[in-house]
Amino acid sequence: MNGEADDLANQSPPYEDVDLFGSDRPLQDAVAGNAGGVDTEALAAFGRRWGSAGMFELGRQANAHPPRLEALDAKGLRRDTVEFHPAYHDLMAESVAEGLAASTWTADAVPAPAPAPAQVLRAARFCMAAQVETGHLCPLTMTRASVAALAAEPALAATIMPKIVTRSYDRRFLPWWEKTGVTLGMGMTERQGGTDVRTNTTTAVPAGEGYRINGHKWFMSAPMCDFFLVLAQAKGGLTCFLMPRFRPDGSVNALHFQRLKDKLGNRSNASSEVAFADAFAWRVGAEGRGIRTIIQMVQLTRLDCAIASAGLMRMALAQALHHARHRIVFQRRLVDQPMMASVLADMAIEAEAAIALVMRLARSFDLAAGDPREAMRARLLTPAVKFFVCKRAPALVYEAMECLGGNGYVEDSLLPRLYREAPVNAIWEGSGNVMALDVLRALAQDSAKAVLDALAEDAAGLPGVREAHALIGSALAAGEAQARLAVERLALLAAAAALRQSAAAPVAELFARTRLGGPRGVMLGTSDLAPAETRALLERALPS
Repeated sequence: MNGEADDLANQSPPYEDVDLFGSDRPLQDAVAGNAGGVDTEALAAFGRRWGSAGMFELGRQANAHPPRLEALDAKGLRRDTVEFHPAYHDLMAESVAEGLAASTWTADAVPAPAPAPAQVLRAARFCMAAQVETGHLCPLTMTRASVAALAAEPALAATIMPKIVTRSYDRRFLPWWEKTGVTLGMGMTERQGGTDVRTNTTTAVPAGEGYRINGHKWFMSAPMCDFFLVLAQAKGGLTCFLMPRFRPDGSVNALHFQRLKDKLGNRSNASSEVAFADAFAWRVGAEGRGIRTIIQMVQLTRLDCAIASAGLMRMALAQALHHARHRIVFQRRLVDQPMMASVLADMAIEAEAAIALVMRLARSFDLAAGDPREAMRARLLTPAVKFFVCKRAPALVYEAMECLGGNGYVEDSLLPRLYREAPVNAIWEGSGNVMALDVLRALAQDSAKAVLDALAEDAAGLPGVREAHALIGSALAAGEAQARLAVERLALLAAAAALRQSAAAPVAELFARTRLGGPRGVMLGTSDLAPAETRALLERALPS
């Protein structure tokens, strides 16, 4: 027995019952630096709630028991429902109650952005929730983003908005007007085209008060939502539609789920293939304007991809640093060994840069309605930040896994789930090449170039900033071939500017010095940091 106790003495205790906000100085500073300090007490309460052992256990259960498709009932009739573990519903209820689905919109019948800093405050909560369980956030992202597209049909939006902005999660499979709250999903891509939605073959024909939709979708996320935004070919061209689960007469709509996708990660969340057989839908926006209508929501979903990835990075760092402070190897704590400390400090720089980037971007969304420059900043940087943060997350999560050694590779640890979860945000809502092309389109506008110049001015004097600004220009001149290089440097430049605004002064300098200012290895742990700098970064990342 004593031998077993001695063995356990060198294992790190569970990382739970922690304050996800109070223990995260980078997040606190990023919130305060972007006008979110007005809600500190509520954010702290959220951080304590979501950092509890009970919430971590809900996340584990929701992923250990993935959703199950019930296509047919006992008599062979179409059922087309998806059953989730109760832990998933508990997570949904918690998140909806905290406003993750709709707090950035007013309760008015006609969609309008909520006053600033609604985006920043929601982003902070979303980031913390993502650290505990990311899959259930998919329908919440789509619900809040769909409102932007619904604005194209004010009368339709006015009917549905009261059910969207409520803080009530209603899991029942009922017509939407009988429920206390609703969620919205989307179905855009088809097997023959994927990202190239102009090749969609799903058709829409006017019928009564709406349209009759026939065709399929290769990916329909969160299939138990109450509504879905879909793209279909109408007479006037590719058009956006809102498809309810129940027809206006109360009968079940003809959404026939073929199967649930067996995904690498995101296991708690259902993604499906679906066929439409004379399914009912309302038109959203004019015929032929489907892409223009749907793009209103795409920026918001891309922002959430980056926020969630920043949350994954933060939790991976916290797990690794927590372990290193408790684990003794060769008669010393891991965190006191220079090589391990260098790896952790490099991870801390990456994670803080991600937080600073997404919170500053959320601030641009807060200000966009009244400030054209901030609107263009959001337009330009959303694809760049998604490109950078979502691609950095898998590498950082893997490095955190390695810090725990074999303990990090087994399913008893949180790291395998974080690792499986990390790649999806780089793929969902546009892969890296799609993001790079979108940045190129934005930079064709003079106002976007002015934003680029302003970023360089905001970060002026930091190591490598002037060279990065010049490199972006030369890479852009080379067109698509160098687009990824330009977008990476653009994100690094924006991160340096964001850190200068919200982080402690040395952090922005360290980030610029190690990412922009000179040669550096490609692996984490290869930055040239002094021991005092390393200690300061780790204490800032997670106070001991």
